[in-house]
Amino acid sequence: MENELIDRYGRKLDYLRLSVTDRCNFRCYYCMPEEGMDFVQRKALLTYEELDYLTGIFVKLGVTKIRITGGEPFVRKGIMDFFTKLRQHQDLREITLTSNGSISEDQIQQLKHLGIKKINISLDALDKQRFFEITRRDKFDEVFHCILTLLKQGFYVKLNCVVDGNKNIADIIPFVQLTADYPLAVRFLEEMPFNGTGKFEIPEWNHLALYDYIASHFPEIQKIQDGKNSTSVNYQIPGYQGTFGIIPAFSRTFCGTCNRIRLSATGELRTCLYGPPVTNLRDILRAGANKESIMTEIRNAVVKKEKDGFKAEELNSKTPKKSMSFLGG
Repeated sequence: MENELIDRYGRKLDYLRLSVTDRCNFRCYYCMPEEGMDFVQRKALLTYEELDYLTGIFVKLGVTKIRITGGEPFVRKGIMDFFTKLRQHQDLREITLTSNGSISEDQIQQLKHLGIKKINISLDALDKQRFFEITRRDKFDEVFHCILTLLKQGFYVKLNCVVDGNKNIADIIPFVQLTADYPLAVRFLEEMPFNGTGKFEIPEWNHLALYDYIASHFPEIQKIQDGKNSTSVNYQIPGYQGTFGIIPAFSRTFCGTCNRIRLSATGELRTCLYGPPVTNLRDILRAGANKESIMTEIRNAVVKKEKDGFKAEELNSKTPKKSMSFLGG
């Protein structure tokens, strides 16, 4: 259909992950090198006006949900004004965010006013020292205060924990226990090869190992229903307020129901996180393309979406993988 994005496998792509910056105030080891990266120049970034214009095109093509990512979205100046603009797209049903917890109390109140109430917070440790070792920043108290404030203000909060057998195994059970007292949704993710260094080992702690480990501590674990297009397999401990899930981010068992496309802050359009960019909408837009031409470019890209992340990765096998900060995972 003209107002829908359907790939060759019949999957409807109605979820856009929109990165607004490649910059971040943390230096998580699995996302970028300790010394940081050569961040793109400001002129290479899509302006807020361009991001809003392209959003309108995606919405016209049937996108109903957008997740704003980075880098860290809240390090980009003017981000709250941009959220206000996004709210004006009437057919955009849901705007969600991913952040490292660098959200001020004033920004939280503004988000609440805008009705943007679903936020994913990246948090890989509940121990302050391990948090510092992972993020290379002494910001645990600030991040945890942000999480508690969001919950108090009625936000739906997910915590994303990337699991590394050499870093934070000791935090897995405390994360599950955290759901006893807080209505959180904790998500444990397999590590992915997007650290900007080109070096990566297949994770020993895959989704199966994670489940076995948690189940050995909580034999009463119960499976709960997964949402449509969910990337996580979800569980709950009876009597606990929150839930937890496991995301096979490297194993990629969820590709068959994928409904996502990604636009980087520099305009690179990807139909799969593991694949190469299929086009650059910034360049096309700045070359003077009209709305219909851009819509055609997006449709042509979507039609070629690969069956799964492994097939997509084959197209990218000879190219060093970029940092997750750049990709906007």
